[in-house]
Amino acid sequence: MKSPICDMLGIEFPLLAFSHCRDVVAAVSRAGGFGVLGATVHTPDTLERELKWIDDHVDGKPYGIDVLIPENISTSGEKDVTWKSLEARVPQEHRTYTRELLKKYDIELTTTEVAADQPQPFDGKTALQLLEVAFNHPIRLIANALGVPPKAMIEMGKTYGVPVAALVGAKEHALRQVAAGIDILVVQGTEAGGHCGEVSTMVLVPELIKAIKPIRDVPVLAAGGIMTGRQMAACMAMGAAGAWTGSVWLATVEAETSEIFREKMIAASSRDAVRSKGRTGKPARQLRSVWTDAWDRAAESPGALPMPLQSIISRDAFNSIDRAAATGNAKARDLVSYFVGQGVGLIDSVKSAGAVVQEFKEEFAEAVEHMNALVAD
Repeated sequence: MKSPICDMLGIEFPLLAFSHCRDVVAAVSRAGGFGVLGATVHTPDTLERELKWIDDHVDGKPYGIDVLIPENISTSGEKDVTWKSLEARVPQEHRTYTRELLKKYDIELTTTEVAADQPQPFDGKTALQLLEVAFNHPIRLIANALGVPPKAMIEMGKTYGVPVAALVGAKEHALRQVAAGIDILVVQGTEAGGHCGEVSTMVLVPELIKAIKPIRDVPVLAAGGIMTGRQMAACMAMGAAGAWTGSVWLATVEAETSEIFREKMIAASSRDAVRSKGRTGKPARQLRSVWTDAWDRAAESPGALPMPLQSIISRDAFNSIDRAAATGNAKARDLVSYFVGQGVGLIDSVKSAGAVVQEFKEEFAEAVEHMNALVAD
C-alpha cells in the first residue's frame, strides 16, 4: 500500500493497534499491522520484561510504545512528587464517598501498599526512563498523549531515528504539535475510548489536515470509533494516511480485559460509552457504569478530583471491583468498567487479534472496490 505510514514504520497495512497487552501488540504486528504497547502503567523493570517478550514473539515485525506525559496536571512544576505524598492530599470526603459506594454493592475497598518513593501517576520523569528502556529494543515508534511531548522526548526520537507521534483532539493542539517537531499526528475524535475531546472524527480529520498543510507535510492517523476496515477506508478517503485503533482490541482473546468486561462490551450500545472524569480526573470515554454515574450524575457526589488525584482513588477502587466480580459477586458487575470508545456498539463477539486484522484488510479492500466501481459508473 502506498502510504507514508507504511514507509515510515516498515509495515504492509497502515493499521495501528494501541493496547496495554503485549499479546495483542505481537499478534497485530505479526498479522501485518503495527502494535503499540501502552507503557504508562509500567516501571522500567516491568517494561524491559514486556518488550523482551514482544521481541521474542513478534517474528521480527515492527512495533512501538506509547507513554502518557500530561502537559497540564495539577502537580505541574512540582518536583519529586510521590504516590504517597499524593495520597495525603485526597480529601477524606472523597475517600468516604468511594468506600460507601462500594459498600452498597458488597465490595470491600482494599488499598494497595506502595513504596515510599513510587512516583506519582503519569510522572514525566518516569516516562522518559521508560523511553530509555524502549530504545534498547527495536521499536519503530514512540507516541504521547495529553499535550505536546517534552522536548527531550522529541530529541530522543531524532537521536534514535524513531518517529514521534502525538495524539490531538483539536486544531489548535495540532498546530502546536507540528510546530514542536512531531513526525506523526494521531487525530482522535470524541468517539475514542480514553481521554478525548468533543469533536467527531469525521469533522476533525479533514479540519486538521487542512490546517497543517501550509506548515509542513505531517502524515495523519485517524482515530476515534474506528472498528472496521470500511471506516478505515473512509478516513483515508478524507486524507488520513492510516488508522490508530484501540477499543476494537479489547474484545480479542489476547486482551487484558476480563471476561466480564468483554461480555458487557458485546451487550453495550454506542450510547453506553460516556465521557467521565470519574477515573482519571480528565474527561475520558469509558463504559458507563454505576461508578461513572456516581461521580458524574449523583447529587451527593463530591466531584472528581483533578488529575492525578482522582487516579489515586480509582486505582484501588477498580482493583477491588474487579476482584469482587471475578470471585462471584454479581452486584460488582454493575461497577465493572474500562476505557472504551463509541465503536463498542459494533462489537458482537470475541475474536483473535489476527482475525481482526484480517477482517480490516478484507473490508478495506471491499470499500476501495466499491468506491472504484462508483467512479467507473
